[in-house]
Amino acid sequence: MIKSLHKRKSELANSNKQVEFLSNGIFKGGELATFNTKIAETNQFPLRPKKLEILQINLGYMCNQVCEHCHVDAGPDRKEIMTKETMLHCLDVIKTTNAHTLDLTGGAPEMNPNFRWFVDEASKAGIKDFIVRSNLTILRANKKYYDLPEFFKNHNIHVISSMPHWTKGKTDKQRGSGVFDKSIKALEELNAIGYGMPNSSLKLDLVYNPSGAFLPGNQVALEKDFKKALHDDFGIQFHNLFAITNLPISRFLDYLIASENYEDYMYALVEAYNPEAVKNVMCTNTISVSWDGFLYDCDFNQMLELPVSSKVKHISEYNEEQLQERTIITSQHCYGCTAGAGSSCQGNIIPA
Repeated sequence: MIKSLHKRKSELANSNKQVEFLSNGIFKGGELATFNTKIAETNQFPLRPKKLEILQINLGYMCNQVCEHCHVDAGPDRKEIMTKETMLHCLDVIKTTNAHTLDLTGGAPEMNPNFRWFVDEASKAGIKDFIVRSNLTILRANKKYYDLPEFFKNHNIHVISSMPHWTKGKTDKQRGSGVFDKSIKALEELNAIGYGMPNSSLKLDLVYNPSGAFLPGNQVALEKDFKKALHDDFGIQFHNLFAITNLPISRFLDYLIASENYEDYMYALVEAYNPEAVKNVMCTNTISVSWDGFLYDCDFNQMLELPVSSKVKHISEYNEEQLQERTIITSQHCYGCTAGAGSSCQGNIIPA
């Protein structure tokens, strides 16, 4: 099913059509309130940026996996890769930005041929807080990646890794055959050099995404279950678990439509809407940079091709002062970040 969804070239696979579908979907129970209407009820519209803290850079959509929930639609056949020229523009910005964190994502960001060079140069440019969003299996995909754990350690990189479940069956069902065993091996190697260990400064966090058309459970309870199971079964340790809501975008939207769960899922998001979560959504302290250098309010808007509402559209013309004056672009998919305890790339928005 994953492969068929990935290859399906329907109109819904086009980002503009996805925006139209999200905005104008027809529901048996009537139209859902727009997200903008919802946040206006609590005087939170329009949504405006706060102090910029995170520069999130997508190094490309190429990945060694094809996960059914992936909002990036990443995979081995994707050729979009950030060039060295665009990376140089990013480095120019890193030297002057007020952001303190560089968050590298993909696809599998490590598959960009200039990944290590970029990390080295960003470190020289003054970045102290690095995040790499690794799928874990890339560390075991090829010999050229085997030394990545040591590379991460040498740069004190904060590793955030996807881990759908502590069991093989559920993990492989969502991410592909053999993924669980490779992920466990990668976690063991990271633990062996200090990642994820108690009181270690080498941060290792895991990300949980629901495997179906439902919202994640309580993040604190899930973390306890993950820690117990992974430690009891494999001796693996990690620091935090982030429970992230799957947004109705790209491959996951395809799945919702094909399984006839789209309407129920959207209602579930709207019913779980929490105005308190709006206060700290990630788009307020983050700028997302696409593989080709264009600027977005968040990674999800990037996938829907909804650029920032500013004259500054590309990293080559970056102007932080102008970007801070923009209005953040929102649509129906934003319900995913404001359901329950909220959801962001760092997990729940509202502390338990």
